[in-house]
Formats: sequence, C-alpha cells, structure tokens
Amino acid sequence: MKAYRLYGIGDLRYEEADMPYIPEGWCLVKVEAVGICSSDIPRIYKNGTYHFPTIPGHEFSGIVEKVNGNEDAGWLNKHVGVFPLIPCMHCEFCEKEQYEMCEHYDYIGSRRDGAFAEYVAVPVWNLIKLNPGMPVKYAAMLEPLSVARHALRTAGLEQGQNVAVVGTGTIGFAAAAWACCLGADKVTIIGRNDAKRKTAEKMGSIQYCNFQKDAVESADLVIEAVGSEQAVELAVGSAKPGGTIVLLGNPYGNTSLQRDIYWRILRKQLKIFGSWNSTFKNKKYSDWKESVQAIDSKLINCEALITYEFSFDHLMEGLELMRNHVTPYCKVMIEM
Repeated sequence: MKAYRLYGIGDLRYEEADMPYIPEGWCLVKVEAVGICSSDIPRIYKNGTYHFPTIPGHEFSGIVEKVNGNEDAGWLNKHVGVFPLIPCMHCEFCEKEQYEMCEHYDYIGSRRDGAFAEYVAVPVWNLIKLNPGMPVKYAAMLEPLSVARHALRTAGLEQGQNVAVVGTGTIGFAAAAWACCLGADKVTIIGRNDAKRKTAEKMGSIQYCNFQKDAVESADLVIEAVGSEQAVELAVGSAKPGGTIVLLGNPYGNTSLQRDIYWRILRKQLKIFGSWNSTFKNKKYSDWKESVQAIDSKLINCEALITYEFSFDHLMEGLELMRNHVTPYCKVMIEM
C-alpha cells in the first residue's frame, strides 16, 4: 500500500509500506478520507511522534475491508468513522467508561500508525457505523466535531447563554456551531484578523469579532481553542463576572499568566475547566453519536468548515499550505 511515513522530524516520505497486521478483535479499514489536524503540523515538523517511522493521521473515515474473527464479520464493507484513542480497558477511568481519560492509552496516528495511508489497522471497538449516504469527507470530520461537542458538555452550556469562542481553527468553528445547535442565544467567534470572517458567514448564526479592531463583548461562556498565552488572556477578558471558561486549545509551548490576568480570574470568580478529547461508548452519552446525528440532520454545516481538498498523492501540498499559512484555511481534507 501507499503511505506517508515519518522517519524523523520533518522527514515525511510517500512510499510503499507493508499492509497493517490485524490481531484478533481488530479490522482493516480502507481509508476514504482523512483530515489534516492542526496538531499534525508540529507532530511532523517540530516535535515528532513517539517512535519512528510512524504513519500520522487520526481524523478519518473508511470502509471495513477485513476482520480477524467470525464474530466481527458483520462489520465487513461497512462505512465507518473511527475513534482514534485506544483505551487500555483496565485503569480506573476505563472502568468508569471515561475512556478519553485512560491512563495507558494508545493513539492512532501518533503512538501507532495512522490514516495517512491507504489502509489502517483499527480495533473493532473503536468503530462507529455510519449511514452509507454520509459523504466520506463529512465522516472524516467526526473527530474534531466530537472534540468540540465534548468541550460544550464539559462547560455545561445552558440555553439562552451568550458564548464566545477564541480561535478560528476547525475546533473553534465546530464549538461555535455546537453552541448554536444547543440553544445559545448569541455565538461569537473571536479572531486576530478578518481572514476567517467569510467562514463565519457561511456557518450562519455565528458572529465574527476581530479583537484587534472590534469591541469584544462579555460572554457567559468562553471556549479557548488556541492554546496560547494571548488566547487565554483574551478568554479571561471576554468572560463575564461569574462566567465559565473552557480551555480546549493544545499548547505548543510554555505559557504563563500575567499577574493582572490572575487577579481578574479571582475577582471575576470565574469557573475554569479543561477539556480533552471526546466521549466514546459511554452508556450515558456519546459525543460521537451526537456528531453523527448532527451531520445526518444537517445541523452542522461541514461543507463550510472544509476549505481545501486534495487527493491522497497531493497530501504534502495540504501540509505545506497549513505549515506556511499560504492562505486562510479551516479544515484541509484529503480524499482517496
């Protein structure tokens, strides 16, 4: 099969690779579409993966082409999405079905080979069955949509609240879209320039604020979806007294809080939560099932989030577009 294998930081090669081995309880998924996550950029060009070589890619959809065991034969030829976190199933959090908080997890695309390949090995447990009519590129959006849904669940969003989202990446726009779906009275995306204003307009019901020239209104709930010191400070400044902040953005370096920002957290009596990954196969709720329903019912406009599409053999162009910020983008999607 063809795959993009990372041999070292910045050393990604498009080449022939062996077909993945599938142990009992696993399956072989033929990748149909894979999104490039913003975390893939530092993973490939700055920080590396957990071992080399590794095939990156964790936001994907595909078709189950092979299983190991007759008990899983019902999955054959099914259109699926894939939860990329592989829990240990033995720690205290797995026992409570809080799999996203597993203490000994594996992860497709960083700790093990992922979906920048024609085929990927996946535990059957990690599959979610999809309507065959769901476009493959929309199905590949399930992971970021579920991460955003999890943040809103963590926040405990109440109907009628005003919501602000700091950050104009895929997760930020997805969080804003979910806030609209869940009954927020007003939803505002806060960016550092006007580059993503058109994306907000395509989403509908989402206002856009360029904090460098527009007044930033206070919100009941602020989702920080960047992971930078400036974004955290902006989130604190944008929250109403007694409001809630959810920290969702992955930090790409050390961050610190200025004394004045720390004091504002205290004096505003803000509630601050952290949100990580998404909930999958919890008997009480599932971010993934809700994301599937949102796509099927067209509650979330995936087409507006996907700004660029490349064929598999042009994946490097998508990576370079994101790495060098050649042009404004939201989600860069690769279709086989």
